Amino acid sequence: MLAIAIEERLVYRGDFALGTLMRFLPIVTQVFLWTAVFSATSRGDIAGYSRNDIVAYYLLTMLSRAFSSMPGLAGGIARSIRDGSIKKFLVQPVDYVAFLLATRVAHKLVYYVVAAIPFAVVFFLCRGFFPPAPDAATVAAFLLSLVLSFLLGFFMEATLGMLGFWFMEVSSIVFGYMLVQYLLSGHMFPIDMLAGIPSGLPGTTLADVVTWLPFQFTAFFPAAVWLGKVQGGELVRLLVLEVAWVVVMVVACRVAWARGTRRYSGFGG
Repeated sequence: MLAIAIEERLVYRGDFALGTLMRFLPIVTQVFLWTAVFSATSRGDIAGYSRNDIVAYYLLTMLSRAFSSMPGLAGGIARSIRDGSIKKFLVQPVDYVAFLLATRVAHKLVYYVVAAIPFAVVFFLCRGFFPPAPDAATVAAFLLSLVLSFLLGFFMEATLGMLGFWFMEVSSIVFGYMLVQYLLSGHMFPIDMLAGIPSGLPGTTLADVVTWLPFQFTAFFPAAVWLGKVQGGELVRLLVLEVAWVVVMVVACRVAWARGTRRYSGFGG
């Protein structure tokens, strides 16, 4: 399944390469935006982030999102349920979740091969924004967080897509999820900036609440690890929490598949 999926991804190589390169354009916008923000204030940092830290942070979150984002996964699952094309996975000796995972691994492998040179060029040109390279243990934690973010992103979106067994249309649910995920993952701004905002719960801030949710692991957490914003016992705690969320979403996905297929009525296709 993995080999076939890789071949499919390589059919339209030019389109795939161009789409990959276009994803680097927002970096320029972020650099100009945060340069203007810091130029408009007399402060040298915002929530502990200097201008260089912010630029480095966004470059790293772009790398994190390259692992955790699953464009079209939830919608594709819901569509296959709605049009009946999912029936073949109920009669063939192919595990549907494993099939989807293999296709996503293939997509990411091809994407990384195509994007490796642009990533290297961008990070080289922006090397002045980064602090000195972290130690080996931090690099290992960073790489582990990226792998876990891929698994977490996949199983969260796959579970959303399987709501199609209960709802004819899940696009509104997926849109709501994407909006919340964009705001709370750290993709829009570092979660640290929420530290001064009360959450409504006694003795906690909004940042305290968000750090217990799975969204931060899809963008903020890997970048924070590399930049040294999370260290020591807190780093270990958050890695364990990320593993726990991956396990929760794997179980949720499997339960949704098992229960959904029991109530599914084959039609269409």
